[in-house]
Amino acid sequence: YILRKLKTDAEAELGTPVTQAVITVPAYFNDAQRQATKDAGRIAGLEVLRLVNEPTAAALAYGLDKRKEGIVAVYDFGGGTFDISILRLHEGIFEVLATNGDTHLGGDDIDNLLLRIAFEDIQSEWGEDISAKAEAVQLLRRAVIDAKEKLSFVPAAAVDFAFGGKRYQREITVDVFDRLIQPIVERTLAPCRACIADAGVKVEDINEVVMVGGSTRIPLVRSAVEKLFRSRPHTELNPDEVVALGAAVQAGVLSGDVQ
Repeated sequence: YILRKLKTDAEAELGTPVTQAVITVPAYFNDAQRQATKDAGRIAGLEVLRLVNEPTAAALAYGLDKRKEGIVAVYDFGGGTFDISILRLHEGIFEVLATNGDTHLGGDDIDNLLLRIAFEDIQSEWGEDISAKAEAVQLLRRAVIDAKEKLSFVPAAAVDFAFGGKRYQREITVDVFDRLIQPIVERTLAPCRACIADAGVKVEDINEVVMVGGSTRIPLVRSAVEKLFRSRPHTELNPDEVVALGAAVQAGVLSGDVQ
């Protein structure tokens, strides 16, 4: 259903039938999961030209295959999951050396942390527990996410929330935000160290680091990754789109449009 919707949207945008696709999958997918993805593509009316590992696609988006040789780390911190992959590039071909991560760690954890603080503030200020009111929770979640996103670019941001004729406002500075999320960011580093060890490489062997996922916009995340890998990570492309861009590059190569 997801692939069929994407196919329909692409056809509406392009004004032409879409019959073929390159689909990305997590590097840790097994053969059964990969086959299920191919089957889903076929049922959706697509000829699946190739499945590409997500970290490989991210590296392709940055043109790292042009290096011919090297080792690449792909740090993928999205909304609900965290993945780290180490790839070896040999003569323009990527091999996944190791993967690690946490399927229950992501930007949602940061949102929930801010949400719990707001619930406590509101309980104190209004004398009311709103955590069981679905509409209020949804509005407050949107307010804390807006503040979180702004804190990637400005030194302070306000959580601004109104419900039932009452209003709650709280300013959060980057310093306070960093202290709050430090444990969450730290939780991503242990899988990184384990992945490096599993790949049988040292940190100094890694030539490039690529950032994927919306949560990698957070400056504290970027600085922690830079400190761990001892090199400045690639952040030039939109981290939400970088995997899809890599898939598009692969599709271009397969269709002969990209060298």
